[in-house]
Amino acid sequence: MATASSIAASIASKTKTKKKHFVAQKVKLFRASDPLLSVIMWGVNHSINELSHVQIPIMLMPDDFKAYSKIKVDNHLFNKENMPSHFKFKEYCPLVFRNLREKFGIDDQDFQNSLTRESPLNSDAHGRSGARFHTSYDKRYVIKTISSEDVAEMHNILKKYHQFIVECHGDTLLPQFLGMYRLTVDGDETYMIVTRNVFSHRLSVFKKYDLKGSTVAREASDKEKTKELPTYKDNDFINDGQKIHIDDDNKKMFLEKLRKDVEFLAQLKLMDYSLLVGIHDVERADQEDVESEDNEGEDEGESDGGIGTPPDSPSNTLDSAKPLSPGEFDPNIDVYAIKSSDSAPRKEVYFMAIIDILQHYDAKKKAAHAAKTVKHGAGAEISTVNPEQYSKRFYDFITTILS
Repeated sequence: MATASSIAASIASKTKTKKKHFVAQKVKLFRASDPLLSVIMWGVNHSINELSHVQIPIMLMPDDFKAYSKIKVDNHLFNKENMPSHFKFKEYCPLVFRNLREKFGIDDQDFQNSLTRESPLNSDAHGRSGARFHTSYDKRYVIKTISSEDVAEMHNILKKYHQFIVECHGDTLLPQFLGMYRLTVDGDETYMIVTRNVFSHRLSVFKKYDLKGSTVAREASDKEKTKELPTYKDNDFINDGQKIHIDDDNKKMFLEKLRKDVEFLAQLKLMDYSLLVGIHDVERADQEDVESEDNEGEDEGESDGGIGTPPDSPSNTLDSAKPLSPGEFDPNIDVYAIKSSDSAPRKEVYFMAIIDILQHYDAKKKAAHAAKTVKHGAGAEISTVNPEQYSKRFYDFITTILS
């Protein structure tokens, strides 16, 4: 029987593999308007197929957290209309991310199908430093471009993150990291990470907030407010008189997860993360469904395309595989969803998760803290504070928004 080390070695081969022509994957065409999307589809397909032949080790080894697989493709014959002639695909820590997918209850075959059956969908959302987002065609996963610094930070935290996910049995508000890749097309390197969608694949979001627990310059800009689904912030939430109406049991479970998550982030010296909140209005969605059915004949062949796309979690409406009543969801898929309490003013579903956790409290952040303190005063609720202070303030603020 192969040892875990030998398995890791086979996956972690640092030699370049050249393929002159596509052979094994001729049955599958990867069509996308963006060559990068065609490459990520091809790469995920290749990766999952390769991993299916690798025995699952009893336990991960230290080398698995440094491993990678890399392939160089010279393509002259297959699907030339959609695939670049030359590209490289690198997957980081394949066995670790496969194990994480398992911990999060995601079947590799389903993961492969979601990301490769049809082209990922574009999103108008832009994250920190101009990050771009796509969703898988079924809206279950988010593909986000990240920086090389983010890749380095992921490597820094991956071992402890994996241990944390194992200990909490995947029950967390943290991002569910499912795969990390580097794509090289025409000499340009692009880094991508795949996470589970925070928002629902079928329940549309009507309002969303990005909350940090800070009040300095934490409101949506006028430009942001012109979007179909703006991302509002802390001061907007307070000024709107918004509350999250959930029952005592859900509140207790949610706050317990939140407490463990932010304590973990503080231990890793991470800060500047947010709670992404999406609100689904059940009655409004039901009414829009009725109106949509009434107008179906008038706009035949035209689809809604969704209600909008939040940072880190582009989300559109999609019919569930099984019929569900208005406001109902599958908790195995919409893992961040919580129903409003029976006493809530409106029947709503809330989607809440922590996003953007890869900011380390380094010299740059310390300088920003000093500069903002000089500008706004020592008592101001600025966003750039040390990780322990950040986590406490973040947790305390979130407790105040739950009703």
